Amino acid sequence: MSSSELPPLTEKGVFYVRSSILIDAPQEKVWSIMLDFPSYKECRGQTITNKSGDPLPDQTPAEGQYLLIAPVHLPPTMGEPGWFQKQSAFEIITTVDHENFRVAWENIALPRFLLSAERWQLLSVVDGKTKYETYEVFGGIFAYVVRFFMYQKLVLGFNAQAEGLKKHAERT
Repeated sequence: MSSSELPPLTEKGVFYVRSSILIDAPQEKVWSIMLDFPSYKECRGQTITNKSGDPLPDQTPAEGQYLLIAPVHLPPTMGEPGWFQKQSAFEIITTVDHENFRVAWENIALPRFLLSAERWQLLSVVDGKTKYETYEVFGGIFAYVVRFFMYQKLVLGFNAQAEGLKKHAERT
């Protein structure tokens, strides 16, 4: 996918999860924080890897790189999550668009007909503040199962990530 493509239409999936928040910090600062994957260890692991899942020395996100997100705590917790609260995802980065302040990745752990998930994070300026928007569109047969068991936890996780980004950007 090239950086000129647009995010997927939410109606094309089985379901989607979204969150947005206004951040009182410059767009460039929020963008820099968003792309600083090693700093995500405060709330979850997010590591650029090779296809085998081995971490790369350079953790700068770029299109075509693999992304291991683990552990993901659903619902969000700052303590040690229970066994069923730990999730992980293996993704490929599809868009890193510095000009338009957007980044995206797709889940590649399963064939798309079983489960597809495409996550977008976008920044814009609204009334002098940075608007952070994120959403993920889920498709495939297993998306119905994910929606039934995980939808509310995903909503909590997306909102917690938006709040965490806001706090981090506004305090530094």
